[in-house]
Amino acid sequence: MAALTGLEPGAGAAAEPGPRPRAWRAAVFLLAALYFLVPLGASLWYTVYTPTAGVSPSAYGELLTAEGFATSLALSLTLAAATIVLVLLLTLPAMLAVRLSAPRLRPVMEVLCTLPLVVPPITFVAGISISLRTGADVLAPTPFWATLMAVQDRAFPMVLVAAYVVLVLPFVYRALDSGLRTMDVRTLVEAARNLGASWPHVMFRVVIPNLRSALASASFLTLALVLGEFTVARLLGYEPFAVWIVTISGSRGQLSVAVSILSLVLIWLLLLVVSGVLGKERRR
Repeated sequence: MAALTGLEPGAGAAAEPGPRPRAWRAAVFLLAALYFLVPLGASLWYTVYTPTAGVSPSAYGELLTAEGFATSLALSLTLAAATIVLVLLLTLPAMLAVRLSAPRLRPVMEVLCTLPLVVPPITFVAGISISLRTGADVLAPTPFWATLMAVQDRAFPMVLVAAYVVLVLPFVYRALDSGLRTMDVRTLVEAARNLGASWPHVMFRVVIPNLRSALASASFLTLALVLGEFTVARLLGYEPFAVWIVTISGSRGQLSVAVSILSLVLIWLLLLVVSGVLGKERRR
């Protein structure tokens, strides 16, 4: 029989793949965990230990009464919410229009959306500052001067929202593009339109429910960028959450590190909650 088939008795066993490299995977996972958890543990120890008082969580108790904590955090959260809404309103309809009506423009749109990655933040904020100063001089005799001043209001600076939209655009584009690649947009839209659905109905009842994961990823990338962005806000003279942390780090180092750890934990918890909700919806 071996002569007829041309196979040696042990050939089939030799062709089988070997065991999975579980040891390598465990080692890589352990190294990654140490890379992330050791600095976080050292920061946590720095916030709760002092040579004079020993271990004490007093730094976390000072958060609620710290001057500027609530206002800076509220400003960053409102800026993040406005940035998420604006960038999704600009990006998602444009990407759908290109996919449905002008697929040849997809490379052009990809280049335009990823272009902010090659612009240094210092150069970007310098251009914004020069534009604001020049605009104030040019628009001073016109009614648009009040609009220019309104977008720079310190209570809610819309100029920061516009800047954050540009900075987060590459990440939002990649997240939405990955979501759109997993679905046949043209077939879904044409089927809904043939059944008499309007364009708002198609958008909110057909497209968006199939992009929950991509929209959640884009939203949390935007939230993380806005909460951690420092350069643009500092050079433009505003004090959101990241700038406030750096401002108090000189005199209250433990408090600034405690706030950083708290913000990181909150973002992780939000990611876990959203991942759990999306997982339940997929299983349903």
